[in-house]
Amino acid sequence: MNSLMRCPGLYCGREQLSDGNWTECGACPRGFRTNASSACFPCEDVPMFYDWLYLGFMALFALVLHWFSIDQVTMRSSIPKEVIALHLSALFEILAASVVTLYLTEPIGSFTINSCKVRRLSDWYTLLHNPSPNYETTLHCTHEAVYPLYTMIFVFYAFAVTIMLVVRPLIAQKCLPKKGKFSIYAALYFFPILALLHAVGSGLIYYAFPYITIVLSAISSAAHFAFKLNQTMKSLLLSSILDIKNVIVILGHWLLHGYGIVAIATERGSYLHPAMLALVPLPAIFYILTARFTDPHKLHFEPFI
Repeated sequence: MNSLMRCPGLYCGREQLSDGNWTECGACPRGFRTNASSACFPCEDVPMFYDWLYLGFMALFALVLHWFSIDQVTMRSSIPKEVIALHLSALFEILAASVVTLYLTEPIGSFTINSCKVRRLSDWYTLLHNPSPNYETTLHCTHEAVYPLYTMIFVFYAFAVTIMLVVRPLIAQKCLPKKGKFSIYAALYFFPILALLHAVGSGLIYYAFPYITIVLSAISSAAHFAFKLNQTMKSLLLSSILDIKNVIVILGHWLLHGYGIVAIATERGSYLHPAMLALVPLPAIFYILTARFTDPHKLHFEPFI
């Protein structure tokens, strides 16, 4: 076509040929998306801070699952050097996978990203918006409108699994030859599940991850305290200060809670007031202050008449 005409649907576009003509309506190539005139233009935007928070959440979630799996298979009350080595191995694997993924994303060789701005939820699901003009033939215009936020996560998961299979067996064999291997098996289960969740619900996760972070950190913090045998306020408070493992776990929950608060403020375009950070220790303080009122042995059941 000699002139640019708008295509049907939200994501069908035309590419300009070397002779100045335009192609038929179809999917834009990787790294491009359509504009208001249905022309495919390159993704050259700079990711917003919220986009970086989203990518960080996906990496942190995988790391937390690694650490949770290691704690479950070791089942130790203290923090021996062998378990710490496995935790550090998981941290190295996630960091290395993140660095390699950033390095191999356009522009290759730098730690910056060229992206297309996320405008609406449907940008994550272009497959569901292939138009059918006059209900005759379907135009297949599926492409990555949120380049590269969608495919980057799959690349990150692939590198994370590969690096884990190279590094973790050596650490596990040296530190915990009997139990260390089970943390590898656990990761081989949850990484495919994470990939499936991302493939299906990536757009929903993108908009909901700040709230997911806050809710999960609050629930995890309550579960951590609930496993303590002594539920008195004094015991909970002292164990949170004197026990090194508890201090590390609580600080981790606080960091996650603060991460969620920062993400919510960024999503809403609000200024992060320092007073908002006072909400970070609130779940832990609330549990310690109210634990004595939740003792199941103090519940009284009235008989039905």
